[in-house]
Amino acid sequence: MFAISLGDDGAELRPLEPYHAEEYLAHMERGREYIGRWIPLPDVSTDLPSSRAFLQSYADRAAADRGRLYGIWVDGTLVGGVLFGSFDTATGNCEVGCWLEETAVGRGLVTRAVRVILDWAVEERGMHRVEWRVAPGNTASIKLAERLGMVREGVLRESYPLRGVRLDGEVWSVLAPEWRELRAAGR
Repeated sequence: MFAISLGDDGAELRPLEPYHAEEYLAHMERGREYIGRWIPLPDVSTDLPSSRAFLQSYADRAAADRGRLYGIWVDGTLVGGVLFGSFDTATGNCEVGCWLEETAVGRGLVTRAVRVILDWAVEERGMHRVEWRVAPGNTASIKLAERLGMVREGVLRESYPLRGVRLDGEVWSVLAPEWRELRAAGR
């Protein structure tokens, strides 16, 4: 297994795999309320079997080259993650997402982690378009999309259910030439 340092603060990015199910469930328990405000991830992992099944679904996606899941660890504790919810090499399109425990907010962890996986997707895998989807009220995620140089393309009205309520989804994206230009400028 590999670990990529996210800086000098003890943060690392690593694959999040089925054998992490107990650690992942403990992480979801700590962050269930905060993480679940905008995404259904905590509702999918409510016990050890469902946590293992979720992680296995991403292991299967990775094996099929259709998605990836990475955890963010700080000083050995899983505090969040980033993912490719979709990854289509034939079209050169993928979608990234993230989540984070409240105790880890404000340290730039997700920004650093997303930059790592975007660099890999664009430079190593030849992705042309990277999407970011976010509920309009999720200002932290919108600010992250802006920091990453993404462009807001529009709103998908009532596009996803979350705990019995249909939420709008903003679509943001960055294209490979834009990403390269941003990275060359030091962003």
